[in-house]
Order: sequence, then structure tokens, then C-alpha cells
Amino acid sequence: MHWLELEGAANARDVGGLPTGDGGAVAPRRLLRSDNLQGLTPRDVKVLVDDLGLTTVVDLRGTPEVAQEGPGPLTRVASVRHHHFSVLPESGGTTDATAGDISDALYLSRRQRTLERFPDDVMTALYLGYLEDRPESMVGALRAIAGAPGAALVHCAAGKDRTGVVTAFALTAAGVRRNAVITDYTASGERIRAILDRLRTSPTYAPDLDRRPDDEDHRPRPETMELFLDQVDKRYGGVLAWLDGHGFGADDVTALRTKLLAR
Repeated sequence: MHWLELEGAANARDVGGLPTGDGGAVAPRRLLRSDNLQGLTPRDVKVLVDDLGLTTVVDLRGTPEVAQEGPGPLTRVASVRHHHFSVLPESGGTTDATAGDISDALYLSRRQRTLERFPDDVMTALYLGYLEDRPESMVGALRAIAGAPGAALVHCAAGKDRTGVVTAFALTAAGVRRNAVITDYTASGERIRAILDRLRTSPTYAPDLDRRPDDEDHRPRPETMELFLDQVDKRYGGVLAWLDGHGFGADDVTALRTKLLAR
């Protein structure tokens, strides 16, 4: 993994170098991924903007998260364009761990609907929900990546679930090998403690994390992404077919591949 050693983010990396099925690779400084950007220092901003050529931020957090966390340091950089595409239902909750206490009726209803999608793995079921609940956000995020004049950075709160799914779709559409997509997804587990320690300092995220205090409960597992991509194949005919069915056609895929792949 090409980790970005930032002072104010724990899960930032460049996906450049991941291999494609035809012998190519993702180019460096095209697609970055990260956890929450609220704590970036001036040095971090310089690294991202000046050294890595960041021009585009794709924020996958929910509207309540964005409002509660407030503007981050990169919002004050005029050359960086920000896109907000929540992949969660805007139902009054705050985060992807939001579910409230198990006695909360909204949580119970949402959890039941989630598990009905795929009872074998709750995280796979949650990821399928992104496609069903917010397809326009999935497509919008990929278009923002494809259209970025410089490096695009995708992030959410922890940088592992929502960011993991959008990144997996981008990489798969670009022809990256599935095993490499899964490896990239699971890499967040290497830094799970640091990721969660950062989030626990935020009033936005601490209450949800307190309900699941074991760090291992949050670690991404390879079988989750494997199951998710298998389900996309079985239910929709694959990532490209799902995208085409939601208006992200051949020209969009070509633009995304041109953006991401080394030439």
C-alpha cells in the first residue's frame, strides 16, 4: 500500500500501482482515499495539494456528519473542488455506525431491512444498501473522480466502508484485478486502532463507537468485499452492468479508465 503519512489522518493512501487484468496498473496521484479530513494540518494540506496535485474531494459522509463536523481545512483551499455524495439514507441518523441503541425502533427497522438484503454478512448487506438506496450518489462520486483535473480524494469518516465501496467500484470499472481490489479494501485494517482513536475524539462519532467498543468489530474482512462483489455479479450482472443501468455508460467508463490508468 502507498500510505500517505499525514499528521491529521490515519487511513490515507494512494491506490496507484494496483494491477489490472490486462497487465496495466493504476497510475499514482490519480485516486487517493482517506478517513475524515477534519484534522489535516497545514503540512498535510501542502502534501496533498502541492505535492500530490489534489484538485477534487469526494465526500461520502451523510449530511448530518458534514454539518456537525463543520468545514475542514481543505474547504479553505480555492483550487480544490468539493463534491458531497452521501451513500446513506438521509433519515436523521448521523454516521454509518449510527443505528442508535438496540432499543431504538428506527435502528431495529433499518437493521432488519439491511439483513433482508443479505443475511449471511451484515456488512455486505449494508454495502448492497448503498447501491439500492443511493445509486445517484454512487454514480455521482465516480463521475467526480473521472472528471477531476488532478488527483481525486474519496473519503468518509473511517475511510473503510463507504470509501471502500466507491473505491472498489472505481477500480473494478477500470479493470483492476479483483484480488487487488480486495487487498486494497482490507488494508484499512492495518490502521484500524489509529482510525478509531481519531474518531473517538469527535462528538459526532464517539457515541456510535462507544456502542461497539471492540476495535475488531470494525476491522474490514476480505470475505466481506468478496461477498459484496459476488452479489453484485449475481444480482446485477457485475459492476459495469450496474453502472450502465444507472446511467454510467461506456463513455463514462472510458473517461474513468483514462483518468485512473497509467499510459
